[in-house]
Formats: sequence, structure tokens, C-alpha cells
Amino acid sequence: MKKAIEKNKQAYHKFLEQGTTKVKNNILKTIAKKIIDKQKKLMLANEKDLEKGHENNLSNAFLDRLTLDKKGILAMSQACLEIAGIKDPVGKISDMNVMEDGFKVGRMNTPIGLILIIYEARPNVTVEAAALCLKAGNGVILKGGSDAYNSNMALEKIIKQSLIENNVDENLVYCVENVSRKAVDELLVMDELIDLVIPRGGEGLIRNVAKKSRIPILKHYKGVCHVYVNEFADFDMARKIIINAKVQRPGVCNSLETLLVDKKIAGDFLKNCLKDLEAEKVKIIGCKKTCAIYKNIEKAKEEDWYTEYLDLILSVKIVKNIDDAIFHINKYGSMHTDAIITKDINLAEKFLKKVDSSSVMVNASTRLADGGVYGLGSEIGIATDKIHARGPMGIEELTTKKWIVYGNGHLRK
Repeated sequence: MKKAIEKNKQAYHKFLEQGTTKVKNNILKTIAKKIIDKQKKLMLANEKDLEKGHENNLSNAFLDRLTLDKKGILAMSQACLEIAGIKDPVGKISDMNVMEDGFKVGRMNTPIGLILIIYEARPNVTVEAAALCLKAGNGVILKGGSDAYNSNMALEKIIKQSLIENNVDENLVYCVENVSRKAVDELLVMDELIDLVIPRGGEGLIRNVAKKSRIPILKHYKGVCHVYVNEFADFDMARKIIINAKVQRPGVCNSLETLLVDKKIAGDFLKNCLKDLEAEKVKIIGCKKTCAIYKNIEKAKEEDWYTEYLDLILSVKIVKNIDDAIFHINKYGSMHTDAIITKDINLAEKFLKKVDSSSVMVNASTRLADGGVYGLGSEIGIATDKIHARGPMGIEELTTKKWIVYGNGHLRK
């Protein structure tokens, strides 16, 4: 495998010279067209993965992430076209200043290098990750899970054919065929070749990568997302936001996991809201005060406030005020996405400033935390760390910066 990664790195070095904006966009447009042209083959490959998934009794949420239907295939194709349409960040100069002695100092966006993406289940990541990395001028290693093996190999073939047709070394994108955990361990110590690791998947996978990697990582462990319904909330708006955040796709990282409600409105608000949630087959786990208001629900334990359910389960807690809500979020949250529902602009601004998360929202569903929704074209993942990138990561976050200096014979005094 190391020889394949060395070819991958060599292809990246060539691409530094070859990879003009026009070339990159032509590659993405070719991939987009081939995905549509080859959709029958893609769906047949995906059917093999789904059959195996059913045999292995994978959850419905997992199978949903694994599925490539016509809608999903069209979305992959459109994502490539959208990424092609985004302004190329490579070579962008910013923060240019003229110094006292007359020379200029600024910063320029440059590719990161060779990026390893480790992910589970989602074959669409194979295309979107490759497309984003290519647009940012990087080489990419794709390490998908065994559950999506046939889908990933079919997609890699399309990407490599597109590179060849645009006179670019096909080794620029490498999909690891070895699906074992040992292969991941081998990759994570190749710090002389690989410049960045982005793991996407369950908390166990990401913690394992963080523990073993010698290579810098961009990651988030889990999405314990909150909605806080303030005493000045519009009740109808709040209920709609909560239903959307919890029910639309409960198996994703930006879905709602804990609902916080101001004690001044809890009695009036929760009776109808929890009834609506139960009608959507959501299991409610509540604090002692919530259980007193809404009968026959399970009482929450301390660990529930830390839990990412990724299912139709919701923890509910009544809080004293906005300060109590902010304290709870900063203690139990995962710094992913948190929202306040309120008509009070001052309280909204306080929430925005004090909640320590990568996305903080006012009167909006946590499900909006997504690179495509934020206008990034697509996303490589979501980072909740505080260095380099935070929140949904698009093309810009797949570049780094170097200092540039324009002089005219200037010397250090």
C-alpha cells in the first residue's frame, strides 16, 4: 500500500503545476457527466452492498446512509457541478500590507497536500470528498468502509477515468481496496507522505483515528445538538423547528438530541410540543420536572445529556433561564450545533456570543448546519476543534496559507 501512496504523492506534486482552475473544473464536469451516464452500473454495485447490509442486520439509519438511488446519484453529479462553479481559493492573496521600509507582506492560499479521508457507509462521500480535494488542488486517499465497498470501487473507476480524460495522473485519487482496520493503522503512521487526516463516521472510529494518528486531524466526535426554547419564543415556530431538527433525518450529526425549555413557559409549551413529537414516533426522555408535566415518559439519567442518539429519541430538560441553558450546552454539548428560539434580540445575541459551538443559530433548525446549505457547494466534514477549521468545511478549509513577500532589494537591518 505504501507504494500506492507514494504514487499518490507524486501525482499531487505534478498537479501543483497542472492543476489550473480550468483543468480542475473540467475534471469535475467530466465526473458529473459520467455519474449520470453510469448510474445503472452504480445502482447495481450499490445493490450488492445493500444486500450484504441486510444480511448483516444493519440498522435502517445505516442502510439509509448506504443507499445510492437515482436521487442520490443526481445529487452527487450536481455537487460536482456546484463545486466546479465555486471560485478557486488556490492563489488567493489576502492581508497584504505595505511595511515601513516599502516591501509588501501578505498571505496566499495554497493546497494542503495529500489528504486521507476515512469514512463509513456513505458512498456519496467518495465523490464529494474527491471533488472538494481536487478543486482545492490536493491529492486524496479515500478509505471507505467494507459496507460500501462495491459502490466505492465503482465510483473510484469513474473518477480515475475522468482524470485520465483530462490528461491528469489517475493516481491523484486513490481508493484503498483493503477494508481492514489494519490498513487504517498503516495509513495513520505515514506522516512523511500524508499531510492531513479527516475521519468521518461514528465516535468510536474517530477516537481510534485520533489515538493512533501521527498525522494532523480535522474531526468532530459527535453531534449532541440542542434547541433552547426561551420564554419569549414563538410557540408555533418553536414546535416546527423542533420537529424538523429531530425528525427529518434523526441519524445525522446535526439532528436535535436535547431540548431545553425555559421554566416560565414549560407547562404551556411542552404539553403540545411533546404530543407532536410522540405523534412522529419520538421517544421522550425527560428530567424530573418534565416528567411531572408530561406523564408516562422515561426519566433522564446523567449520561443521557451527553448522548448522541442518532435515532428518534429526545432528551428534554427544563432550565431556569438563558444562563442555565448556556451552562448546560457548554457542559454537555459537543460544540457542534445549538439553537435558541426567541423574539428577544438581546437574548439571541447573548446566546450567540456565549455558546461555545461551531454553529450557533437563532430561530432556525440545527439541520441547517451543512456545507451545502451554508453556500460552500458541499462539505468535506464538520470540525468542532478550534484550530485551522471549525464547523462545516468546504474548499477554503482544504487549503492552508503561506506568507508571501514582495521586495525591491530589501535587506534586514
